[in-house]
Amino acid sequence: MDQQEFADRTEAIKTRLYRTAYLYLGSEADALEAVDETVYRALRKLKQLQTPAFFETWITRILINTCQDELRRRRRFHPGGAPDTAGPDDYEHLPLREAIRRLPEELRSVVILRFFSGYTQAETAAALNIPQGTAATRQKRALALLKLELGEEGQA
Repeated sequence: MDQQEFADRTEAIKTRLYRTAYLYLGSEADALEAVDETVYRALRKLKQLQTPAFFETWITRILINTCQDELRRRRRFHPGGAPDTAGPDDYEHLPLREAIRRLPEELRSVVILRFFSGYTQAETAAALNIPQGTAATRQKRALALLKLELGEEGQA
């Protein structure tokens, strides 16, 4: 894959990458920065991409690693948790957003990729480098936990 094809393919999925980063990080500025950093890292590692057909899952994996790096950095500098970054229009969705943030990382990743970023189960499994059956199991477990948590909040 040459640099022009890289640019074209990256441009085609930029919105999907941004949406995924935003759901991980919860901040527009941080999401934009994560996408920029991901494109930079991917371009530097372009020669390592052996199968161009897997470009989207490959760059998504780089994005997830970039977001996880940022979350680790936040925990180091804000041990009590980062301040809430919800904007005024986000409050109606706050319970779901907070419930997803409280999921264990392995479950949260599956939910974000499957339901908010529009990846298929196979694409999700490939992006997370796990078997498709594991992705399905994690999805079911995450949905059960979300239903339990949000069901309890709705009845309180």
